[in-house]
Formats: sequence, structure tokens, C-alpha cells
Amino acid sequence: MSVFYDRFERHDHGTGLKGRSTHYCAGCGHGLAHKYLAEAIEELGVQDRTVAVSPVGCSVFLYYYFDVGNTQAAHGRAPAVAIGHKTANPDSIVISYQGDGDLASIGLAEIVSTAQMGIPITVVFINNAIYGMTGGQLAPTTLMGQRTSTTPEGRTAFFGPPIRMAELIAGLDGPVYVERVALYDAKQRVRAKKAITKALRLQVENRGFAFVEVLAECPTHLGMNPSEAEKWVKEAMTAVFPLGVKKDVEPPTDQVRPVGPEFDPVRLVEVFEGSTEKAPRFCAAFPTLWGTEDIALKFAGAGGDGAQTAALLVARAGINEGFDATHIPSYGPESRGGTSYADVHIARTEVLSPASPSPHLLVAFNAPSLARFGPTVEGGGTIVYDSSVIADVPSLPAGVTAIGVPMTQIASALGRLLVKNVVALGALQAATSIFPEESFLTAIRQALKSRCAMIPLNEEAFARGRQAVRSHEGSVQAN
Repeated sequence: MSVFYDRFERHDHGTGLKGRSTHYCAGCGHGLAHKYLAEAIEELGVQDRTVAVSPVGCSVFLYYYFDVGNTQAAHGRAPAVAIGHKTANPDSIVISYQGDGDLASIGLAEIVSTAQMGIPITVVFINNAIYGMTGGQLAPTTLMGQRTSTTPEGRTAFFGPPIRMAELIAGLDGPVYVERVALYDAKQRVRAKKAITKALRLQVENRGFAFVEVLAECPTHLGMNPSEAEKWVKEAMTAVFPLGVKKDVEPPTDQVRPVGPEFDPVRLVEVFEGSTEKAPRFCAAFPTLWGTEDIALKFAGAGGDGAQTAALLVARAGINEGFDATHIPSYGPESRGGTSYADVHIARTEVLSPASPSPHLLVAFNAPSLARFGPTVEGGGTIVYDSSVIADVPSLPAGVTAIGVPMTQIASALGRLLVKNVVALGALQAATSIFPEESFLTAIRQALKSRCAMIPLNEEAFARGRQAVRSHEGSVQAN
């Protein structure tokens, strides 16, 4: 089977010759780089194991042509995505195919960090000294004096000299092979093919991280014909970016090899210091108060209010009851004094989206949180808020019930302000009966198993929160 598709799907759905031609301009170096990479994949017999990662820029259309696994990455993030693929499936052959605007500019931190890790990944870096797809702007590799759409007078010292990526990557300890090649004549094309093949073979042999920089022509933005562009690369680019092997070493003996994810539940519980014993269940069925099989909750407050811990306890209670549950924390710059929050979902079978932009339940520990998230609660939903510190309730959607409970006051009376989040859980249980009382208490006891002395205080805080709602100590506002 050829690595290239027999027919290239194009945006214009071209037929005939147009259906078998690439989108690249005449004389563009990407075409040859594609050819050599495809031949290397085929020669090494790894087509069914290969995953190509291509980000923004002219490299983005790699998936049009290569019949391999393909992943699109955000601008500059291809190396990070490549790490994900390699660690999730260590037997895969992962190729990050990037241009200079992508790799050497917005993605500079990603490529340096990935190269330093040294795990077996192959990077093919196309350096044509310009931003090709987006209009010929200055790139990190643009030569001194070179005119671009953003440097019409040429690159000056103000912009700094071009970055030599091959030398930069070779200076790191992680990579085992780094080479710079070109495409301007037959001899250089043979060397380019060999370099790309070697970089891929090193990954097949699980030896380490390999990086090939390809000096490529971009006739369109150079304003030249293909022959002139080849001459420019040979005479101008190689003077700044010398060709040749920059690093070729044996991998270190202590090199980290991806081992793949582990799915054994017993092992995972051991790693996270949990228990393999099944928790008792107290729910007769999935809660149906909101007529949905996926309940969204949001816990919000200032840093130190315990919103994240309360969210985790609810998620744990849901899992104990045999449901699917997710907890997504958000620590913003406002976490001290403003609002940080956690989204929780409890689903009968599977949570499809962990975010809670329109929660059925909101627990708000401070006024900014109630003001920000109160209006987003679903009609028919419930809000439990700390009336000790929140004086005014904003306008809420129709059908939303807001219950004020003096969480801080109750926790202070118990002698420990930190348990106000457990007071909130007691209030939440009494207000909604989302789970039975024992579901929450079991989750609390599990969380405190290493601090058993704290369990009675937290159980009392939970009971006080329930009592505040049931005895109407809390204020209720229905819209």
C-alpha cells in the first residue's frame, strides 16, 4: 500500500489531474520533503504504526496526502501533541512535521522541552525563512536584510538575527540525532532523503529523539521562479544555516522510554493511595430531580473557601454510588479574594462534557461567585450560598431557588472555619437530596481516613448544614 493516498481530497474537490496534485506552489520544498518522508515510512514498513502531527501553516495539509494516522495540532503545539501520542501508545511511530514560523516562533518552548525529554519522536522541520501560508511575514529564520511583508525594508538588527534551530536543538542533552539538509540540487536531495530515513529509523529502533531541519524553497514569497529560489537557498541560506550533521550520538543508558498508560484499576488505586474495597451504596436510583441523566454542579469561592475540596467530595460520592463523575478545577488569578471554581458532573452512565457552563446546582461561598455564576444556573436549579458573607442575591433565571445558609457563622461556632465547605455539603444534601445523607458522609470519611480525629467535627458540620436548611434557619428565595 502506498503511503500517499491515490487521490488527494481538496477543498475544491478537484477531479482529473487536479485531484492528484498537491496544494503546494510550483518549486515549494514541502513536496520533496513529503516524498522523502513517505518513502522512509514505506521502506521501514511502519505505515500502520505511524501518526503524523501537523500544525498551522503550509505543513497543515499533510493529512491530505499521507495515508497514516493524522492529528492536527494548534499553532506550535505539535511536539506536545506528539508526546501525548507516543506516551499513550509507545509502539506508534510519531512524526512532528512543522514549519519555521510554527516551530521556531510560537512553538519554540514546546520543541525545546520535547527535545530535552529525549523520548523517541521524529521531527521534520521545514525552514524556508518566511511565513508561507499567512502572507510572507517575518519568520524567526528570516535572513538579515531579507524583505518580508512585515519588514519591507529588510530584516534589521532591531529584529535580531535569525535563529539556528538545528544548532539550538543539538546543544540540548536529550536529542540523539540532529542534521540540517537542503533540496537545491540532486546531491542535497539524496542527503535529505537519507537524513529523514535515519531520523525515522532511530525512532523505530527506539533509540531517541531525532530532528531534521530541511532548508526549503518558497518561490512565491521570495518573488522568484523555482530555479532562482534554489540558487538563493544554496548561496544565501546555507551561509547562515550551514548544512551537515550537528549531533549523532548513542542514547544515554538512563534514557527514559515511554511505557504506555496503565488501566489496571487495582494498580491505579494503589498509586493514588486509595482503597480496593467497594464503597457501600445508598442510592436506590439515579437522582431524577432535574429530569436529566447528567447533573451539572459548580462550586465557587475565594481561595481557601474549600470549593475544590467540596467538589471532589461530591464527585467521590457519585463514583461510590456507581455513577460516572468528573471534577474539573479552575484556579484563576482571582483565587485569592475573587472567585475560583470547580465543575462537577454526575452521570448515570457517562459524562460527555466535564464543563458546567449552565449548572443545575451552584454552591457559592462569596459574593463575586454568586454574582458571576448565579445567572448561569438552569431554570429549576438550586443555589446554596453563604449568607454570612453574601448580603444581596442578583437577578436569577426563572425557577431558580436560592438558599442562604450562614456557612461561615456555623463553622466559626464549631471552632474551625475550614469546615464551612462541609456545612455547604450538608445544606446541599438537605436542599436537593441529590444523594442520601450517608453517601456524603461516606465520602467525607474516606477523605479523612488518615486524619480520623477530624471525622467527628466534619460530621457535625455536615449535620449543621442540613439542619440550617431543614429548620428554615437559611433564607430561601424562589424566582
